[in-house]
Amino acid sequence: MIRFLLKRLLNMLPLVIGISFISFAILRLAPGDFVTTLSQDPNLSKEAVAQMRAEYGLDKPWLVQYFLWLFNALRLNFGYSLAYHIPVVTLMMQRLGNTLLLSICALAFSWGVAIPLGVCAAVRRNTWIDRFVSLFAFAGISTPGFFLALLLLLFAQKTGWFPIGGMHSSDADLMSPSERLWDVARHLMLPTLVLGIGGCAGIMRQMRGSLLDTLRENYITASRARGLSERVVIWKHGFRNAINPLITIFGFSLAGLLSGAALVENVMSWPGLGRLILEAVQSGDQYVVMGSFVMSATLLLLGNLFSDVLLAVTDPRIKLGRG
Repeated sequence: MIRFLLKRLLNMLPLVIGISFISFAILRLAPGDFVTTLSQDPNLSKEAVAQMRAEYGLDKPWLVQYFLWLFNALRLNFGYSLAYHIPVVTLMMQRLGNTLLLSICALAFSWGVAIPLGVCAAVRRNTWIDRFVSLFAFAGISTPGFFLALLLLLFAQKTGWFPIGGMHSSDADLMSPSERLWDVARHLMLPTLVLGIGGCAGIMRQMRGSLLDTLRENYITASRARGLSERVVIWKHGFRNAINPLITIFGFSLAGLLSGAALVENVMSWPGLGRLILEAVQSGDQYVVMGSFVMSATLLLLGNLFSDVLLAVTDPRIKLGRG
């Protein structure tokens, strides 16, 4: 297991570097940069603009800029934010926690709802429960995330039951710790629903199909013939084997949540990493964009690695140290 982890972690490094190179090249295709926007200020002289370009290395060819950035990034120095005037690492750490909080809550919601509903639909196959669950799954898959976010924002605005946008209320500084925690939880409910419903639908269909295939196996028939209760047959023998295919897609579901979180954060004004990337792209803050891209890619790769390790833990037939 240790050998497998070290090998995967070492293989991640060139992949992240390749992603950073492509991202930097695409970013440089856009006309202008942060200093170009500042140069439109009539109070700044051409000499001051040229000095800023030289100070931040923007006067060099883009390939030279990339390798200078990469040399510093390998030492965990992602540069200095031109718009926020703080180190990029500090800025990303402030936003990363918010994105992880949203993604973890959406992941817990989607899996916590999808697994029982998928099992129920498989056990009650071709009944009204199965049809209702399938209808819910198809509706969740086909509904765009931004459209669902707009509907929930309209619902919150009409009813006043949920706060609209942001992570804290305007008077959060005056609240006690418990009140502040509840305030964050209320702001988190709608983004979690938007991000979790789409993932919930896909996982539910996967769980239903996987359990139906497992219940047709011979050892399930043998378990029933030995007189075991249907509850034991389904949850102890059927569910444990049916869940393995879902564990393999855990990393991909995490990737989908992280990419979907960027959209939800911008629509619902959640102060996370995805919203930071959009703000940095709009302002031309290339060091923040690059640092955020690398952080997002690393999280996706770690999610896939975690799913492989979790699959090996739940399925003793898989030996990661071999092959």
